[in-house]
Amino acid sequence: MPSFNIRNDDNYNGKYHSYGSRTDDTTADGPSSLDPNVLSGQEYAGKSINRAITPNHEPRVFFFDIDNTLYSKNSGIPELMREKIEDYFMSVGFEGSQVKTVSYRYYLDYGLAVRGLVENHPDAKVDDALPLEDLLQENKPLREMLLSLNIEKKWLFTNAGKKHALRVVKCLGLEGCFDGLTYCDYLEPHFACKPEPESFRRAMRDAGVVHASNCYFVDDAAANVDKALDIGWTAVHIADDPVVSNFGHFQVSDILELPKVLPEFWESSNGYDKAE
Repeated sequence: MPSFNIRNDDNYNGKYHSYGSRTDDTTADGPSSLDPNVLSGQEYAGKSINRAITPNHEPRVFFFDIDNTLYSKNSGIPELMREKIEDYFMSVGFEGSQVKTVSYRYYLDYGLAVRGLVENHPDAKVDDALPLEDLLQENKPLREMLLSLNIEKKWLFTNAGKKHALRVVKCLGLEGCFDGLTYCDYLEPHFACKPEPESFRRAMRDAGVVHASNCYFVDDAAANVDKALDIGWTAVHIADDPVVSNFGHFQVSDILELPKVLPEFWESSNGYDKAE
C-alpha cells in the first residue's frame, strides 16, 4: 500500500498543495509545542478513548477514507464500481452466473474484490475510468469543515488507486485540504488493503505517527472501523443507520457530522460553527 505526499510549495496560499513522492523512512516533524492536557478514560458507547498527547509531541493524524465517506454512497459510484468489477471478472473468463459469487468470495478472502482478481488473474487490467466528473460536484461545506479541522495532519487512507483518489479530491474541490495519501497499488504483488492490520501500520508510517492514541479515523466500512478500534485508533463509522450501528467510538450518517462527535477539533474562532 504505497503513499503519496501532498506538500506545501513555496507559493502555497491555502488553496493549493503540490504533490511529491515519499519513501518509507519519511518521518514527521512534530509541532514545536502542544497542549499536554490528557483526556483519558472517557467512555463512548462503552469504548474507552485515550487522547493523551505523547511526550515527544508527535503529530495527531486524522485519517479519512475516500469512497462513500467523502461523498455519499447515493452518488451512483458504488453501483458503477460493481459493474466495472463484474466486467473485469467476465473479461478473464468467468461466466455471468459466477461473477457475483466469486466477487463476493474474493471480497471476503482479500478484503477487496479487485485485489482477489489481481492476485488470481495477474493479467487483468484495472480500469479506473469511472465518470466521476459527472457524478460528483464541489462540496464547499466539506471543504470548509476540513480546513477548519484543528489537527496536525489530515491524511487520506483508501483501498482505491492513486489516480482514482486524486480525481475524487479534485471533483469535490478538496485540493489543499490533506497532507498525504496512502493508497493501493493493484500491480504490487500481495498488496495490503483495509482491514488488514498491515495496511493500518503502513498508513501510520506514511503519516509519521507511532502511537495509536494519536490516530483518528472515519470510514463507511464496518470492518475497517472495527479493525481501527482494535489497534487503538479513535474511530468514527459513517453508517446507514447510526442509531443501530455499534461500530467505532462514534456513529454518524454524514461526514459533515464529525464536528458534533469530535467537537474539540473544531474551534469557533476558525469561522466554523460546529453547532450547525
